[in-house]
Amino acid sequence: MIIDRYDPVKLSDLIPKLRLEMEPELAGLDRLLDDDRLFQQIKADLARRYPKTPTCGRHSTPVEVVLRMLIVRRLYDWSYEQTEQFVSDSLALRQFCRLYLKPAPDDTTLIRWAALIEPKTLERLNEHVVALACQLKVTRGRKLRTDGTVVETTIHHPSDSSLLNDGVRVLSRLVRRAKGAVGQEVREAGEVFRDRTRSAKRLARQIGEAARRRGESAEVMRRTAYRRLLKVVQASLRQSQVVREQLAASRNADTERLINEIDRLVPLVKQVIAQARRRVLEGEEVPAEEKLVSLFEPHTCIIRRGKVRQPTEFGRKVWLDEVDGGIISGYRVLEGNPADASQARPSLANHQRLFGHPPDLLAGDRGVHSRENELLARQLGVKQVVLPQAGAKTAEREGYERQGWFRRGRRFRAGVEGRISVLKRRGYLGRCRDRGEQGFGRWVGWGILTANLTTIRRTVAARC
Repeated sequence: MIIDRYDPVKLSDLIPKLRLEMEPELAGLDRLLDDDRLFQQIKADLARRYPKTPTCGRHSTPVEVVLRMLIVRRLYDWSYEQTEQFVSDSLALRQFCRLYLKPAPDDTTLIRWAALIEPKTLERLNEHVVALACQLKVTRGRKLRTDGTVVETTIHHPSDSSLLNDGVRVLSRLVRRAKGAVGQEVREAGEVFRDRTRSAKRLARQIGEAARRRGESAEVMRRTAYRRLLKVVQASLRQSQVVREQLAASRNADTERLINEIDRLVPLVKQVIAQARRRVLEGEEVPAEEKLVSLFEPHTCIIRRGKVRQPTEFGRKVWLDEVDGGIISGYRVLEGNPADASQARPSLANHQRLFGHPPDLLAGDRGVHSRENELLARQLGVKQVVLPQAGAKTAEREGYERQGWFRRGRRFRAGVEGRISVLKRRGYLGRCRDRGEQGFGRWVGWGILTANLTTIRRTVAARC
């Protein structure tokens, strides 16, 4: 049964000799999180767990505790296990999380509750936090600077051989788990349950060793090992499909989970086989948007941004809109690696919707510039459009970009680079540790929400 909160207890009254004070950052966040609209939106998502969750069953971990513990987790960049441990051991964090003297929820409990929160809910929560920032006069939405960054997913460096090896390893594991659920006559057929993990691992190692060598003989060795590895993967695929048919004959809760996992994995392994054959055996250039780089995080994209230190990144591109006051007013997880110039229109539309007026200043880097974007911004009423033109410029354009207001706007735009750096160093937009595309959306959403709440707290505290 969903319950709202525990009965309040003042821990400092129970232990009068101990001086219990939250650090200033927590004290400010504590007041901001008392907003009932934040609470109700999270409660609506948690109530979807089972049809009668809001009214029946034993008492759950209170919604207020779940919300605050998830904020604490991202504030300090902890894992779920660390969050449980440190909140249990700290009276100040217990007070902040409204846990009082109750036992802290287990890390697995937090994971289950956190997985129910939709990324769209976090976007709405962030819009409410932006409105709160306007109410507290942290921002007025007069300036808008926009830029993109890449948030990496937690995958190993992808290669065709390692992906094929992953496919054999995971399919073999699923088949091994299914062995106890099928009939005796099938279990006695050893070929059906043959584990090819060692063969795939050995061949993947041979491919890696051949790739480090030069010469025609090394290339022949590499192609030969790839052909053998592809045969091993195809045999594992056939094996898994036979086992899936046997599982379908005796469906129950356990076999249904195995069937769903096999159905999810088989198309991905087939895609890896196809791209390995095209690239290695046929010598074809496979476009980045057609490549699969992870069986476990298939939504991961290959993103090339032209950086010297890291030319290729594996993750998702996230677009950020920041207004004056250091508030991230909007964020979007993008598909693939679209051109930066295509993001100006949605950024301006989102700003107009949130603040009810266009920004006085729009600032972006050279990638955002286009004649269409400049024209659109002026038509919407933006007074100062600071979008430097890339490449060679006419004398007229050079003079335009040397004006004082334009140069001040470029200096303002540079601040979004610092904001992105802080978000990454603090862990708000560090490498995603949540699984799946929905988990990625939650990771970004909680990071932006926590960063905005922290900015509001610091700004308000600086006035006192």
